[in-house]
Amino acid sequence: LVAALGVTAGVFTGLLSGRNWSPGELSAPGAVVWWAGTAALALSLGALLLAVLPRYDTGSWAAGRPLCYFGDIQQAVRAGRLAEALADTDRDPTAGLLAALTATSRIAASKHRWIRSGLIAYCAGAFLLPAAPLIG
Repeated sequence: LVAALGVTAGVFTGLLSGRNWSPGELSAPGAVVWWAGTAALALSLGALLLAVLPRYDTGSWAAGRPLCYFGDIQQAVRAGRLAEALADTDRDPTAGLLAALTATSRIAASKHRWIRSGLIAYCAGAFLLPAAPLIG
């Protein structure tokens, strides 16, 4: 998606720079549409980059809780309780699975929201930028 955004921006830039055109030549309504489209593409880039940003659980492991992801293992090692934590996780694997599923679904939902926002902004920008020269 980020690559598609780059291709779109590159195509518009290439087409317009080859004609010695600038947004200053647009009428006031055309300029508003142009800059709204540019802002939409910038917002799209930001949203799509936030979608691919790594997210981790808060690292709230404590003794007696199951190990769910690599951060929990690091905390157990730092506390000198890795063997105990592994035994706790082995005793009740369902608790670890439920905690991991909860964290993973929260992360996936957040990424999905950013992707949806980025696609909406991308579509708006891809519509507004070519519309601006048509408006004048």
